[in-house]
Amino acid sequence: MPRVVVVGGSLGGLTAALVLADVGCDVVVLERSSAALEARGAGIAVLDETVRWFAERTPTEPDELCSPTGTIRFVDADGSTVHEREHRYRFSSWNTVHRALLACFPAERYLLGREVVDLRQDADGVDVTLRSGERRRADLVVCADGIGSASRAALLPEVAPAYAGYVAWRGTVPEAELSAPTFAALRDALTYQVLPDSHVLVYPIPGPSGSLVPGERLMNLVWYRNVAAGAAFDELMTDRQGRARPVSVPPGELPAAVAERFRADVRAHLAPVIAEVGTAIAEPFLQAVFDIEVPRMAHGRICLVGDAAFAVRPHAAAGTAKAAADAWELGGQLAAHRGELGPALREWEARQLALGRALLRRNREIGDASQKHGTFRPGDPALLFGLRGPGR
Repeated sequence: MPRVVVVGGSLGGLTAALVLADVGCDVVVLERSSAALEARGAGIAVLDETVRWFAERTPTEPDELCSPTGTIRFVDADGSTVHEREHRYRFSSWNTVHRALLACFPAERYLLGREVVDLRQDADGVDVTLRSGERRRADLVVCADGIGSASRAALLPEVAPAYAGYVAWRGTVPEAELSAPTFAALRDALTYQVLPDSHVLVYPIPGPSGSLVPGERLMNLVWYRNVAAGAAFDELMTDRQGRARPVSVPPGELPAAVAERFRADVRAHLAPVIAEVGTAIAEPFLQAVFDIEVPRMAHGRICLVGDAAFAVRPHAAAGTAKAAADAWELGGQLAAHRGELGPALREWEARQLALGRALLRRNREIGDASQKHGTFRPGDPALLFGLRGPGR
């Protein structure tokens, strides 16, 4: 089996490292951050692929990492229910899942402060050069370096993120800070409100320490709002130090006046049960929504996975699942072809390009239905989360 360097130690990179090591590869992860990764305030919906490692390879049950909900509910501006159905989802936080994956991988093979600056391949392998000057040799390099992938920029300079025309306002509130009626209304539901050219959703995620006990968790809010490209977008994506943030303005970095305008808009437009969450968020943050599509994922002995290949809008809640699916399929193809990279990567690329394109198309349709066309309807079964289709 090949020697593998994984570039990037986030959820997709860690899953790739675990799966490839499990099929016999010699794997090391190079993460450019010198500090332990964290994504403060980032809640995620958890599809089966995201937690497949735990279900199939560890004693940890996926439900030990997730807050379940049993209801999908749409509310109107006055808080009245306009649609409700029973449907089970699992939600977690980026930190909870990453922490659990990291505990499964040998610490000596997960290297922080290793920024990759150059990849040069020949017929026999890939030379990986780090900013420090250190060099490593690999048979296969798996680039899991995210939406801002330097690897993708080097391999496919013609591919650029396409701004979708809207941003996600995000934040969390401890459930213990909510009023009893609001907690009761939200504790077991994914709650939506549809607005003109916009929608917002709220759901519970594990607490900062991973607690799943109701009342000790966090309530997570995501509000999609249109922002025109150009000056309006640039101004909004400028942090309190005056720095331009092309993808996200993290917690604690929004200018105070911008955060207060967000809270004022929450009070003016959102249903009371959702507005209580939004106004209580101590550090709201922003993520711009982008589409990225690549024509190729395999480049000789170098491959792109997760957001480094396809960055999809979040409406199918399948971004982390897609990254995990890339990893599992790569491991399966390497095992099936007994480590022969050529045939393994050809089969892997064909399958994952098809999956990525279909997911990108579906997320665009959902996002445009909400933000452009006014056809986002409460209860529409097309809105069900899923990697391979609604509810799948």
